[in-house]
Amino acid sequence: MVLTWWGALLGLGLGTGVLLMWAGVPMSRRVDLAARIEPYLDRPPQRSRLLRLDDPRPWHLADVVEPLTRRAADLLDQVLGGTDSVRTRLHRAGLPADVEGFRTQQVLWGLGACVLAAGLGSLLWWTRGASVVALAVLVACAFLAGVVLRDAALTRSARSRERRIMAEFPAVAELLALSVTAGEGTVQALERVTRLSSGDLASELELCLAEARTGAPLPEALQALGRRTGLGPIVRFVDGLVVAIQRGTPLGEVLRAQAADAREAARQSLIEEGGRREITMMVPVVFLVLPVTVLFAVFPGASMLQISL
Repeated sequence: MVLTWWGALLGLGLGTGVLLMWAGVPMSRRVDLAARIEPYLDRPPQRSRLLRLDDPRPWHLADVVEPLTRRAADLLDQVLGGTDSVRTRLHRAGLPADVEGFRTQQVLWGLGACVLAAGLGSLLWWTRGASVVALAVLVACAFLAGVVLRDAALTRSARSRERRIMAEFPAVAELLALSVTAGEGTVQALERVTRLSSGDLASELELCLAEARTGAPLPEALQALGRRTGLGPIVRFVDGLVVAIQRGTPLGEVLRAQAADAREAARQSLIEEGGRREITMMVPVVFLVLPVTVLFAVFPGASMLQISL
């Protein structure tokens, strides 16, 4: 048992050393664009070391871990694919469209699950002598579970934000219709709505106005909002705003009709959710309450039959 333990440690050390040596070989390092064009750029003159007052940058563990996690994230992206789907869900979740950063988070979640599985597997191997192959399979499955959990968390965050946007949409549309009916232009009404309201939809409208202030046409910024959310009512709402801005058509009645449709859709979704919850509530009634009721009804009679016999 002792020799097996020392052999496992020596094998782990050998494998780690081989991986570090391979990571240090120039052939295995990918040369990025900055490293290629850096020799052809003009460098500022270096100051003398005697004039430097700051200390050199200390060594951190992140300097070694960050390149490894970046390579693991690139490999994971090549294996899994689905970059467009990830970027779309990041947009819908209100997060920056950094697919590489998301893959890095998936790798970190997988490594965290690997550490937990390795700790549990080591305990089982030390106490019960579990198979090393089974432990390796457990660690690999834990890594995959961590990756899948991070992806599921992103999907859940995107859906939660979509529900919040749809809950805010009727009030925002009615407020915008009220502002337009009062005589304000579309841009002024949008500014008033973003100033008086808060939430995810108001933040998206404020982002559109910010893009318009920096030089982008407002219709294109609004259409980008529709693409980011991907929700049918929001896309129709954006199309109405774009038509009103480009052609000067009346917008108040259209916005009120869209708000009414959104409220009706929300009411319908609540009814459907109530129906699903009603079916879910039958599970504890059938499997918990009903057996206990039958037991209380049958047990006294069974006891009396045993006494009479």
